[in-house]
Amino acid sequence: MRTAYRVETVRNAERELMARLPEGTLMRRAAAGLAATCADLLRDRRGRVSGARVVLLVGSGDNGGDALYAGALLAGRSARVSVVRLAPARTHGAGLTALLDAGGRIADATDTPADAVVAGADLVLDGITGIGGHGGLRPEAVPLVRAARASGAVVVAVDLPSGVTADSGEVAGEAVRADVTVTFGTYKPGLLIDPAREHAGALRLVDIGLGPLLPPVPDLEALQHADVARLLPEPTGESDKYRRGVIGIVAGSARYPGAAVLAVAGALRGGAGAVRYVGPGGDAVIARFPETLVHEGPPSKAGRVQAWAVGPGLGDEPGTAEPLASDVLASDVPVLVDADGLRLLDAATVRARSAPTLLTPHAGEAAALLGVPREEVEAGRLAAVRELASRYGATVLLKGSTTLIATPDPTAPVRVNPTGTPWLATAGSGDILSGLAGSLLATGLPTHDAAAAAAYLHGLAARLKSRGAPVSALDVADGLPAAWRNVRGEA
Repeated sequence: MRTAYRVETVRNAERELMARLPEGTLMRRAAAGLAATCADLLRDRRGRVSGARVVLLVGSGDNGGDALYAGALLAGRSARVSVVRLAPARTHGAGLTALLDAGGRIADATDTPADAVVAGADLVLDGITGIGGHGGLRPEAVPLVRAARASGAVVVAVDLPSGVTADSGEVAGEAVRADVTVTFGTYKPGLLIDPAREHAGALRLVDIGLGPLLPPVPDLEALQHADVARLLPEPTGESDKYRRGVIGIVAGSARYPGAAVLAVAGALRGGAGAVRYVGPGGDAVIARFPETLVHEGPPSKAGRVQAWAVGPGLGDEPGTAEPLASDVLASDVPVLVDADGLRLLDAATVRARSAPTLLTPHAGEAAALLGVPREEVEAGRLAAVRELASRYGATVLLKGSTTLIATPDPTAPVRVNPTGTPWLATAGSGDILSGLAGSLLATGLPTHDAAAAAAYLHGLAARLKSRGAPVSALDVADGLPAAWRNVRGEA
């Protein structure tokens, strides 16, 4: 599992560790890991480190010091290293001395065009601001960063791409777009959350000894194969379809009958033993999936279920969607609410439920629930998912370029899904996810585990099925068995 911590937590751990170590040890540890990654990248690019041209973009403070010490190590391996100081009076003194002693040189861009400063570089090291920065790049840094990106050099960010916000993943202005980010001690939330994640490139974590000093509960966590494998239900010899769980699906309408088929498709591949369907799409569902248990409704009369999923394709026909959603929310089992079901939500009703609730909005639906512009949700996804979970007293899975999962407990870590892919931006994909997550709820998983496992499998299925080619929602559903096997190490 990847874990991420806020800047304040990281700073506190760094201070405690530095108090136990000789002065400068922590920075040299970080620089050694940074230099090793840069050396690997240079060997991949040109076969050797010797003779490579490396340009350091250095601001003030410790982030610049990390870059300077790493540059000194690369210069010691015969790389041609030059430093551009964006704040000459506040450049890390000991780091600069180490670089110059190793044969590096100063190449400040005062009278030289930015593109000339980075011309011919094999690697550009971004040590401008790091985790202490916010509000985008300062104007004097922008031409250099643009020139570095256009130069064709490998751009490596030190700890965090300059210009992005470490704690939230927000990007308020221009920021570095790195090919690789080398981060120290632990991941920072902004490295895992869009839009900042898109600026980070490939991530490399350097262990500098912070682990024992970090709190046991992180601010953010990203599940990986082994974590998801532990969550997935596995039938035993005593299992039958009812012991494995029954998921109820309320979806579809005369206008959107396909939503019913798609939600049931996801549910059938989610681990539950049986799927009950209630809604106007029964004929279409049975035609595609004859194993489905279809009932005319209302949901409360359809038979025993361990969880409900309601909302995909319900539409807005008066007197149809609202009674179905209300009947489901009145049940005493976990309920997933998606799509059109979200329009009908009342926060007080959700908070008063005796059983857990899982909401699965995309950015537009989240914006409507919060009463803010969609752009605000997309720019500040972490704040939005936390606010929704708090306001509704529910677990919230916020879909999008980064899928985030938050619980009503403000001390619990937010989960971020690492398997997302742009190929999931296709009609009906969310309906598959609703059925899948609802089915996992019916097997007995808590809401945050069901949401995280479903998002992980959903993204992985799309990746396995697409292999870089377009996929449909049903393609994703068909890829779910392979995703299960892949997570369990069986494929």
